Amino acid sequence: MRPFHYARAETLQNAIAAQQAQASIEAGHEASVAARAQFVAGGTNLIDLMRLDVMRPEAVTDINALERSPSGRIELGERGLWLGALVRMSAAADHPDVKRHYPMIAQSLMLAASPQIRNMASLGGNVLQRTRCSYFRDASYTECNKRNPGSGCAALEGVNRLHAILGVSDKCIATYPGDFAHALIALDAVVDIAGPSGSRTIPFAKLHKAPAESPHIETNLQPAEIITAFVVPPTPFARRSLYLKIRDRESYEFALASAAVALDMDGDTVREARIALGGVSALPWRARAAEEAIKGATLSDDVLQAVADSAYAQAKPRGENAFKVELGRRTLIRALRQAAALEI
Repeated sequence: MRPFHYARAETLQNAIAAQQAQASIEAGHEASVAARAQFVAGGTNLIDLMRLDVMRPEAVTDINALERSPSGRIELGERGLWLGALVRMSAAADHPDVKRHYPMIAQSLMLAASPQIRNMASLGGNVLQRTRCSYFRDASYTECNKRNPGSGCAALEGVNRLHAILGVSDKCIATYPGDFAHALIALDAVVDIAGPSGSRTIPFAKLHKAPAESPHIETNLQPAEIITAFVVPPTPFARRSLYLKIRDRESYEFALASAAVALDMDGDTVREARIALGGVSALPWRARAAEEAIKGATLSDDVLQAVADSAYAQAKPRGENAFKVELGRRTLIRALRQAAALEI
């Protein structure tokens, strides 16, 4: 691990100021400025990548003291479910309001990582975790556009069984590894952000960026900005929701394919649906075409197959990951059937 400057922020304003000061030391490309200064809470992803010499921040600002602020709270109110960004994964997964009113969120968190990591990792850090692509995480590979912009993507012709088939580009096919983010995007969550220019709120769907021509720029956060909370609105479909995760082993493993689904039913007819797909995408992926395909329909075998086909119509498999198309379809069909059968 390389040397870095460590600071502990006691307030949100201190945290932003510490990062802003570091970013102003040397003007440069937005990605390089962000890379030089990092916030740390649980550190379960950042510290790993620093040890691997993949991330090399010059300054790290510890924000754990912000747990005493609204960023450390869970509240259910008129605006919906408030999840502070400093809430630990385990606390949100076990919270009675989350489990009762937003079961998809609780399940997505409980199925992630290990108990020890869930006790440490923050919700804000979780949605910003980096890909587990082996070419990204091994600095001995020079061809990685996420780590070394313009160098190429070794996964295109390499070992790519775990890589993405949705939202990819010819510059990067790395998979977004998280679970919680797919629940947030499916449930129309918004993100509260604070930074040098003040506070702003954006749809969670606008937080992450597709790889396109610049895989190294993964979010729309500006230098020194920090996520303070996620807000999930009250909806008629949130309680009939679930997160289904298919993986190589039953625990402590990332998804090969997953589905976050929520249904508003009128008898056997789907009034409204929300669908997100994980383990197969380069960023949190909302399957809007599939949502439209199921709206107003009953869940017959033919309808479910058509919905699954619609969800994966844009898939771009490459080499070893071609199996994810059919696995993803079957995962979605199974999730929709299970959600429809829920008693709420």
